Amino acid sequence: ELGWISKVYVNRPAVVRHAEQIKKWKTLKGNWQAAWLLKAVTCIDLTTLSGDDTPSNVQRLCFKAKHPIREDLLKALDMHDKGITVGAVCVYPARVTDAVNALKAAGCNIPVASVAAGFPSGQTPLETKLAEIKLAVKYGAREIDIVISRSLVLTGQWEGLYEEICQCRKACGEAHMKTILATGELGSLANVYKASMIAMMAGSDFIKTSTGKEVENATFPVGIVMMRAIKEYYWQTGNKVGFKPAGGIRTAKEAITWLMLVKEELGVEWLTPELFRLGASSLLGDIEQHFFILIYNSIINFLFFLQIFYHVTGSYALQHELAMA
Repeated sequence: ELGWISKVYVNRPAVVRHAEQIKKWKTLKGNWQAAWLLKAVTCIDLTTLSGDDTPSNVQRLCFKAKHPIREDLLKALDMHDKGITVGAVCVYPARVTDAVNALKAAGCNIPVASVAAGFPSGQTPLETKLAEIKLAVKYGAREIDIVISRSLVLTGQWEGLYEEICQCRKACGEAHMKTILATGELGSLANVYKASMIAMMAGSDFIKTSTGKEVENATFPVGIVMMRAIKEYYWQTGNKVGFKPAGGIRTAKEAITWLMLVKEELGVEWLTPELFRLGASSLLGDIEQHFFILIYNSIINFLFFLQIFYHVTGSYALQHELAMA
């Protein structure tokens, strides 16, 4: 339906002003903050996408996926028996089998997501992209994060983009498909909106901001535009498409702000792992530290300046003591 996007106009100054207002939203406190942080944890795609990934560090990642928050902290919050896990584990195709086996051994049903389709640049032939997707699914990935060819957007080849994503959707089979737009390389917010629409028309289950490898990743202006596209698509078709900001989301405050923005733009229905994910690798550590603050609230003011672990244990926290596993 090219008519949906042929006359798209994005009021960039208005979007930027709204994004600046979002940054000023007040931070939640106490039990409300704990509840939103736990919600954020369940929506995280816990990710490792490094050239030095090995079976052992993928196994550690999977253990952390099943136990994202330390047991003593969950007990203090009376949430130790609620089955809190992350939304998915995201790895390269070559590490999918390692992740599937590790999660199976851990006795949990967390889905494995795999990046594919020439991630992160998208600069590979379509045949290669489709073969990579099929292999990832064959290895056991239940979610596929594909990346689009940015050149198709930048040159206005909307039908070509649609056909490419349709073929990727077919290659995914029963696996859920998240389409990465790499918004930092699309040139304009209007292109972000149009690419979002095309991706949804082609059958994407999610649209995702970034690979995490671009200079500019998940930003609030981009998030607003993509969510407005999701809302418009839902009004037109009745189909709910998920949203995933990814890249550069490192703090608990940022995670809560994204959740609040989704609630404002799309509604409470989208605040589930089925329709919202956070792409992150280091976010979980910051959330854990915030739980320390919530639990030991008698020294909150001081803890914002010193490492919380020091006041609990009497020594400063080493990296491995709040590490991925």
